[in-house]
Amino acid sequence: MGEQDPSDRLRGDFPKEMKENGMASFSQFSSSVRAMVRIRQKYQAIKKRRLEIAAVAAQSLTSPRSTSPKVFTFDNLHDPINSNPSSPRKRKKKRKLRVLYPSSSLRAVPTKERSRAKNCLYLLCIIVFLQIYNAIENLDDHVLKYDLDGLEKTLKREVFGQQEVAESLLSHLHDYLSTYVHNKPLVLSLHGPTGVGKSHVGRLLAQHFRSVVGDDLVMQYFVLHHCPTDDDIPQCTKSLDSHVSEMVTQAEEEEKIPVFIFDEVEHMPRELLDTLQDLIHPKNNNEYLNAIYILISNLGREDITKFVLHNSSIAVSGRLSLNQELNPWLRSYLQRYHMLFLEAELLPFMLLEKSHVMDCFIDEMSREGFYPDRSHVERLAEELSYYTVGERAFSHTGCRQVVAKVNLL
Repeated sequence: MGEQDPSDRLRGDFPKEMKENGMASFSQFSSSVRAMVRIRQKYQAIKKRRLEIAAVAAQSLTSPRSTSPKVFTFDNLHDPINSNPSSPRKRKKKRKLRVLYPSSSLRAVPTKERSRAKNCLYLLCIIVFLQIYNAIENLDDHVLKYDLDGLEKTLKREVFGQQEVAESLLSHLHDYLSTYVHNKPLVLSLHGPTGVGKSHVGRLLAQHFRSVVGDDLVMQYFVLHHCPTDDDIPQCTKSLDSHVSEMVTQAEEEEKIPVFIFDEVEHMPRELLDTLQDLIHPKNNNEYLNAIYILISNLGREDITKFVLHNSSIAVSGRLSLNQELNPWLRSYLQRYHMLFLEAELLPFMLLEKSHVMDCFIDEMSREGFYPDRSHVERLAEELSYYTVGERAFSHTGCRQVVAKVNLL
């Protein structure tokens, strides 16, 4: 247990100290080597950058000098490689949208939630479409029920020289008969000189609508026949009111539109005109709205004749419709005569030319069984009197004397 010999202590500790000194020297050497490698890499990077800057400067010196001012930016200094247009640009890859599923579950697309509001919207659109379609079909069926195509053929075949009036008449009837519910009745007022076809058109309308809606819903009222004297006026007004009311009530039950044709309105007394106005323009109720009233008269015939004769050149050239020019004046005249014509659709009849009178002769002779020889027809037409305006000849009495002339054959 004594003290250890110094010589032994020196022999045992020397190798250990030598080992520790060797490890320290190796670590110092490795750290210095790493420092030298970093310095070399940094030097090479600085050298490379200087070479690139020198190359860019040399290229700028060799290029032609520009007189425009230069703007200095740091783009080329920070990223000279990307500034080269020849270097390809990397495209960004589109990110694929994927649905990740757990490994323990089935791979199925999530079900979309159904919107009840969208289904209701689709159903509403279908219902509106069906209603519009049914309404259009009902309009067509309602018009077809009155056979206006047949009426058009009849007017073209039997009415001469009044094409514009016939087209306007059919247009008003078609628009009114397209629906059953109306806010006012249709009032058509036919005006013109004697013999131009007003009463003839009234008879054709009565015949046509009797075949369509029945005899009970069509009334032809001739003032000189139904109310010949002034003493009969109170009874006439009462009977007219009751008759129209009965027809309107019956038409409402049958869902049809009645037709009332009043001829010789210029001979109608004031009391009858007032009664007719109350029927056409009801103030306190909505009755009598689904009805057609046709008024036939020769009111303003002298002025209509003068207007046609003075503007015959316009009618020939076709620059203007005489009806469009005549209607404003005729309406103001008729409103001064009676307020019955306030909301009436005016259809003025023009004077008939000689060619139209010849057509009347041919039609009437065919009805009576005579052969309509052209020369014979011209000779009969020459017996009538005419207004001469330039090369045109307008008959004084239209086709009124045609029937009497044919009966004398």
